Amino acid sequence: MAHNSTHLQRGVIDRCRRPFQVRLSRVSLNGMPVRRKTRKSDANGYLDGQFLVAMPAMTDKRFARSVIYMCAHSVQGAMGLIVNQRAPHITFPELLGQLSIPGGDDGGEGFEPDLIDLDVHVGGPVETGRGFVLHSSDYFAADSTLPIDDGVSLTATVDILKANATGKGPDRAILALGYAGWRPGQLESEIQANGWLHCPPDVDLLFDRDLDQKYGRAMSKIGIDPSHLVSEAGHA
Repeated sequence: MAHNSTHLQRGVIDRCRRPFQVRLSRVSLNGMPVRRKTRKSDANGYLDGQFLVAMPAMTDKRFARSVIYMCAHSVQGAMGLIVNQRAPHITFPELLGQLSIPGGDDGGEGFEPDLIDLDVHVGGPVETGRGFVLHSSDYFAADSTLPIDDGVSLTATVDILKANATGKGPDRAILALGYAGWRPGQLESEIQANGWLHCPPDVDLLFDRDLDQKYGRAMSKIGIDPSHLVSEAGHA
């Protein structure tokens, strides 16, 4: 069973013009509408704004015990970010340093030290050098912030990193490198093949920094004890 595809519909996300050097570029979801109302998306069979939760029997190690926040889902495909895997080889200050943003490893005028402990996550196996920031909706940048649900937005430009480093960013945020993508109909097939469960959004769960507990909490939200779960299709 395939659990990921690099063939996300052209136009969903603009590709970088040159090889990524821990550089965040603007996200474009042209052609893939993102609905603000999660309930409506669910009614239409789309999962944008919801959690996708891996079944315990998931054999693909990249997605084992993963909780994915779905950023976009339509007839053209789907895109989401894993929110419970920490990137092992880079920290937020190191990333800022590579981007020459004040507040990196060498500090800088105006930066807020208490904000430099933002976790860097593995967002998925596709384009692992590209960065995305899921954040609370108190931050909005015209032409670069995409509202996903009433309380959650997505921004993928360096401006949000600069804002975060100086205390002007969103109240809550997750920085992810890479994403998970599905071609048209692929995610639906994987759900039917017992690969995934899904459940409504929970902002506290989404932004909780205790990553080790997220999978169990997501399963509990669905009403399932993972240790008792058998390989049967289903969803919340």
